[in-house]
Amino acid sequence: MIDNTFDTYVPDPSYNTHKGPGPHLMGASTLTGNKVVNLAEEHLGEIKEIMLNTHTGNIAYAVVAHGGLLGIGEKLFALPWSTLRLDALNKRFILDIAKTHFENSPGFDSENWPDMADQMWVDSVQSYSTKSA
Repeated sequence: MIDNTFDTYVPDPSYNTHKGPGPHLMGASTLTGNKVVNLAEEHLGEIKEIMLNTHTGNIAYAVVAHGGLLGIGEKLFALPWSTLRLDALNKRFILDIAKTHFENSPGFDSENWPDMADQMWVDSVQSYSTKSA
C-alpha cells in the first residue's frame, strides 16, 4: 500500500518484518532480478546489477534491464538508487516515472557501459531520472 504522507511503500500490517535482516538490510544478490514497475503498475524492467561506490561504501546506481529476450537486445538504464523504492511485500521496486519517459531515457547496452565515474554522465542521469514526466 502507498503511504502518501511519506511517499514510501510500506508493507501490509500482516507482513512480518522480523524474519531475517530485511527489508531494511538486505543482500544485494537478493535484490538482483527483482522487477521494477511504475506507479501505474507498468513493468519497466528488472534489476540487473547494483553498483557500489567502493570509496564510500554506498550504493550508487541500480542497473535496470528493459526489453530484449534472454539478455539479447535489452537496453540497460542506470538509475540513482535514491529514485527506487522497495516494495518488500511484492518483492519489487517502484520507480515514479511514466513508461514512455523511462523508455526514452539515456540507456546503454551490455557491451558499451558508460563511464559511471564521469560527473557529467552522473549529472545527466540524475537530471533525467528525477524530471517529472
